[in-house]
Amino acid sequence: MNTNSTAKKLLSFVCLFGGIALTVIALIQDIRGAEVSWRGPALIIGVVGILIGLYLFPTLKHHRKIINIIFVFPLLFTFAVTVIIPLCLGVFYSFSDWNGVQMTRMVGFENYTSMFKDPAFLWSVILTVLFVVLNMVLVNVVAFLLALLCTQRMKGISFFRASYFLPNLIGGIVLGYVWQFVFNNVLIGFTNNISLLANTKTAFACIIFVYIWQYAGYIMLIYVTGLTQVPRDVLEASQIDGANAVTTLFKIKIPMIAATITICTFLTLTSAFKQFDVNMALTNGTGVVTGFMGQFLTNGTQMLALNIYNTAISKNSYALGQAKAILFFIMLAIVSIIQVSISNKKEVEM
Repeated sequence: MNTNSTAKKLLSFVCLFGGIALTVIALIQDIRGAEVSWRGPALIIGVVGILIGLYLFPTLKHHRKIINIIFVFPLLFTFAVTVIIPLCLGVFYSFSDWNGVQMTRMVGFENYTSMFKDPAFLWSVILTVLFVVLNMVLVNVVAFLLALLCTQRMKGISFFRASYFLPNLIGGIVLGYVWQFVFNNVLIGFTNNISLLANTKTAFACIIFVYIWQYAGYIMLIYVTGLTQVPRDVLEASQIDGANAVTTLFKIKIPMIAATITICTFLTLTSAFKQFDVNMALTNGTGVVTGFMGQFLTNGTQMLALNIYNTAISKNSYALGQAKAILFFIMLAIVSIIQVSISNKKEVEM
């Protein structure tokens, strides 16, 4: 028993320290930019060795915690690599002159000050906020009405639910080009041979319409789930008490699905803020705006996500685009926190 314990302890330390050594060496070679073929395998073997060493670590008191960490590690590692580390690097690069490949110097808040002096960027911010407010209201109203329709007892109700949800399965790029064809070729006969996408105001309205058409079916399914969870005995009791359909809706159903409303408004808010694919495919952000901050703008329908993309990719200003993305992240986080806190208070009141 003693011999087995000693051997297990020795194997644990060999795997642990060997894995750490291999991992550190591989990372050093990567940072130095050394072109060695064994760098990748060494990193993988090193990480696996660390995990095996932790698993065999001879302690009873914390062994369960170590096992839990090992099983959670892949998820934490993936989250760190795809979210935490890029976010930290993005904040760092936003204060530099990074060109997508390398940086030569730190520029401080120069990128942030320059973007606030750009009328095109400020117009994109205003347009995005307007788009979010309108869609957060319209999508939820349309989705809720569809959910009320799809919770009625009628034949073929499953067909209607599937039909309303179907647009959400179509990719935003494909959807944008399909509706672009409709607006430019099908509906042009009803608009004096002038495309609805030719005018900035009507083009913005078209983007809102397509977004509602795409997203309302998805939100509808969430509302359907909430409405079907309302206890039937409560609804029957309200009918016995003489409550009509309108009273039942506003006094019973809506208060009892307050949590569902919170989820739907949050999803709609975050999705509308990040609108990109439909905006790019439908208008590519084009549109004439005159007199905004004394400037003539050609990005009349360009929202914030598309503005960030064009800044970084089209104009090759990666550091400035990264600064805009950081501001975008802060705006989205603040608005989401405020929206959730207000919705939670309303849930308590209801």
